[in-house]
Amino acid sequence: MRRLNRKKTLSLVKELDAFPKVPESYVETSASGGTVSLIAFTTMALLTIMEFSVYQDTWMKYEYEVDKDFSSKLRINIDITVAMKCQYVGADVLDLAETMVASANGLVYEPVIFDLSPQQKEWQRMLQLIQSRLQEEHSLQDVLFKSAFKSSTALPPREDDSSQPPDACRIHGHLYVNKVAGNFHITVGKAIPHPRGHAHLAALVNHDSYNFSHRIDHLSFGELVPGIVNPLDGTEKIAVDHNRMFQYFITVVPTKLHTYKISADTHQFSVTERERVVNHAAGSHGVSGIFMKYDLSSLMVTVTEEHMPFWQFFVRLCGIVGGIFSTTGMLHGIGKFIVEIIYCRFRLGSHKPISSVPFEDGHTNNHLPLLENNTH
Repeated sequence: MRRLNRKKTLSLVKELDAFPKVPESYVETSASGGTVSLIAFTTMALLTIMEFSVYQDTWMKYEYEVDKDFSSKLRINIDITVAMKCQYVGADVLDLAETMVASANGLVYEPVIFDLSPQQKEWQRMLQLIQSRLQEEHSLQDVLFKSAFKSSTALPPREDDSSQPPDACRIHGHLYVNKVAGNFHITVGKAIPHPRGHAHLAALVNHDSYNFSHRIDHLSFGELVPGIVNPLDGTEKIAVDHNRMFQYFITVVPTKLHTYKISADTHQFSVTERERVVNHAAGSHGVSGIFMKYDLSSLMVTVTEEHMPFWQFFVRLCGIVGGIFSTTGMLHGIGKFIVEIIYCRFRLGSHKPISSVPFEDGHTNNHLPLLENNTH
């Protein structure tokens, strides 16, 4: 009984077979067909390899939404070297809420040599080259998001044991501020609290010794993510006189980064630079120093690394194979048809009609005379 059911099932499946079956003895092979088949299989192999490379690759998806987080703190990561001794400079943050965050809460003042060593100069040159490429090729940022976490972009330590005394101050560390617009600045003197804001005690510093030449090795907002190159990393400014004010106007955009290697709440930012001389007699008022005025965007960007699903890769692969088979078959049939038409016309042109033979009386005879063999 089971065998009968199996036979019935098998016969039913055979009846449902809709694919045409042509015996091999009915198929005529040709050199042109073999050439087209070879071209088709080669093209399919190349396109399959290319499609597999696309399947292995990932891309970054950007989504925008309103940032509703106002209560959390904003972290500022700082690594700046100023060409003045540490006892003569001070750094702090003052926001729009008149809240002052002193540098003693998270910044370290380290006496260093302002001039870089050969290895550090090479690091700075490479970082500046990356910055220039990022300004030209914005898609390079996606590559950094996906693969830059393998290495750090921090300034390498000095490889030489220089006996030169420190002539600069490296201010590095991080600060937590309110998520409102503020001003991070480095100027002469240490910050002191004041009922109406804050002030810097600079009476003991000689005015002619001001030198706010500086190098920004790193400046970022939010969670510190190694490998991300920020717009001001590697920037170096040289002050030609002592009354120089450097201003950086920064717009910070909250960013949630989700890749296959890391998930972090960081911030991207754009910056506009301005540099001017402080001259009260000429109407250019201000204080010599480095001022970074930042403002937060109301939009938040979510950057997600995505990968092509397997079903989509399989559908595209089937489309490649089926499309090439159909296209090459149609092209081969059209080409064969054109060749046959040209060949047939050539054969018809090679057979010319036999001309008629005229007689002396003006009549023509379209038949050849029969030769009779008479014998006497």
